[in-house]
Amino acid sequence: MRIFLPEWAPQESVLMALPTANTDWEYILEEAQSQYQRIIKTFTDEGVCVVLLCHDANEAHDILQSCDQDLIRYIETDYNDTWTRDYGPISVIKDDRLRALDFGFNGWGLKFASDKDNLAVSRLNKTSVIDDNTYRNERDFILEGGSIETDGEGSLLTTSLCLCSPNRNGGLSKTEVERQLRLRLGVDHVLFLDYGALEGDDTDSHIDTLARLAPENIILFTGCRNIDDPQFEELLQMRAQLTMFRNATGEPFNLVELPLPDAIFDESGLRLPATYANYLVTNNVVFMPTYQQPQNDFLAMQTIKIAFPDHKVVGIDCTTLIKQHGSLHCATMQIPKNLFNPSIYDKQ
Repeated sequence: MRIFLPEWAPQESVLMALPTANTDWEYILEEAQSQYQRIIKTFTDEGVCVVLLCHDANEAHDILQSCDQDLIRYIETDYNDTWTRDYGPISVIKDDRLRALDFGFNGWGLKFASDKDNLAVSRLNKTSVIDDNTYRNERDFILEGGSIETDGEGSLLTTSLCLCSPNRNGGLSKTEVERQLRLRLGVDHVLFLDYGALEGDDTDSHIDTLARLAPENIILFTGCRNIDDPQFEELLQMRAQLTMFRNATGEPFNLVELPLPDAIFDESGLRLPATYANYLVTNNVVFMPTYQQPQNDFLAMQTIKIAFPDHKVVGIDCTTLIKQHGSLHCATMQIPKNLFNPSIYDKQ
């Protein structure tokens, strides 16, 4: 029996990867590294340990010198880009033991180079960051961490546009995808959203931009109240579908609507997929992306507090992250206690 762990399960660290000149951040590298420095400093200021993939540990240390070094572990390795949510390990419990599942990653359906990212978890295994008895190779199936949400009680929330994409697993049907999710993650109740695509989204509607499962049978979802917004109809249809969903015991979910950030555009005038649903849950803090929109940022923080009343909610300006069409959750992967070899947490 397998149990797919929810994000709010006890954690030991957060996995991230530092922008380098060999990533898509090269054109704004200094700005990107400053963005990551601010994120990591906010994490360590709140007592969160960061396991950081980097090309050069000394260089990374210099960039992050203002952060609490006791809470950072540097892992030198190679990678294409910094979105660890989508190529990091996915955590399940099998036979009362934690497993790190290494699913295939192909650059969000062959859109971007991904050969190094696809091997990142394997390298963590080969360098003993993940022990052999914990690591499981599942790379014959393409599955990104940002595309799936669980409540830890058998339910999984995802989107049909992403998981049934022809460029991921050959365009499997919902039934075929569900069979794989049941087998590999141990879930028994799969819910497919069919609406909600955001403009500028490279992921084919990752669920972590649209709707997030939370404790007490809550779904936080991205809403839109502006009828003139081009995304209004899609998000309205998504909301209607969410009202029809039931959990594994047949109960309707408690829906909590997040505001939609005001439109943010890139230098060429294309809209970027900014959303407050792309938050990260840690042991005591929910870290939420902000976009220099005081009214919307404040409302989103207060809304998330409804779903996580025992957590502190901390905003982090992610106006640089969104330039590469991702945000805070995309750039991070929570690591449960005992998933990584305990030796990496020894003080270096």
